[in-house]
Amino acid sequence: MRTLRPADLAREHNLSTQAVRNYERDGFLPPAERTASGYRIYTQRHAAALRAYLALVGAYGHALGGQIMRTVHHGELNEVLLTIHRGHHQSLRDAETLAAVREAVAHLTEHPAPPPSPGPRSIGELARQLGVTPATVRNWEQAGILTPARDPATGYRVYTAEDRRDAELAHLLRRGGYPLAHIATVVRQIRTAGGTDSLADALEDWQRKLTAQGLAMLRAATQLSDYLGLAG
Repeated sequence: MRTLRPADLAREHNLSTQAVRNYERDGFLPPAERTASGYRIYTQRHAAALRAYLALVGAYGHALGGQIMRTVHHGELNEVLLTIHRGHHQSLRDAETLAAVREAVAHLTEHPAPPPSPGPRSIGELARQLGVTPATVRNWEQAGILTPARDPATGYRVYTAEDRRDAELAHLLRRGGYPLAHIATVVRQIRTAGGTDSLADALEDWQRKLTAQGLAMLRAATQLSDYLGLAG
């Protein structure tokens, strides 16, 4: 197998040679053999590992991309696949939530009156529905995104269908990187069913991000499969 230098791997991705060495140190690349004088010897396997790692970073971020590569090198393939499945499941949830928000916005624009509520929910039930903590829901309330009523008998927060719609939107836009203050403004626009241009822009931006992430996941799967073929 043809040997490569750190500079050869770095040049393909416009990286520094130190970055390549750091990736090996951190377990993202398999350990390199050394010459008698101590120089690293890389191969096509290392080049494929670097392509896979960088593609995974593009799809899942630095932390999860690194975790996947380290898990590969520990021989825990089932755990790798489980991690990737979780990422795909979250992407699907985001896409479904985005579609639901679009439908809600269209309804609110055409019919300003809110739909009837099927009944209130507690903060714990709402948090479980969204997959967040009750503390996160309280933070959204403090930011003005949610305005739950209180049960007059217990004083506990109760969340209606409209509150849950606003919470789903907050969850979606937070994942898109939007600050709480921006989300609060968007939610107020939905509540009044007017001035939705900024909301439409936000949803279009998140759709572009979802599409880009989906394509990145496909590229990452291809690069990881190529690497596993060499590593096996």
